Amino acid sequence: MWYVYVLQSQKNKDWFYKGSTNNLKRRFFSHQNGEEKSTRPYRPFRLVYYEAYLTEKAARERESGIKRSGSVWVPLMKRIKGSLKD
Repeated sequence: MWYVYVLQSQKNKDWFYKGSTNNLKRRFFSHQNGEEKSTRPYRPFRLVYYEAYLTEKAARERESGIKRSGSVWVPLMKRIKGSLKD
């Protein structure tokens, strides 16, 4: 399985990271442990959303769509924020 995921920074709750991986647990811990330069300043994180895909291609296309298009990201963000509890 491949996953598209969204992390929320607990340091800055308005900062979200979008990515994809074939090992969600390992990837989450690599972000959490500061192994990823791009997300290190925003630690700690919580996983707030993910979707599962059968192929890498499908996951990468979805990730790209989320990152590129406000028409995809805005409704997804509304759904995510509506489900978050602090």
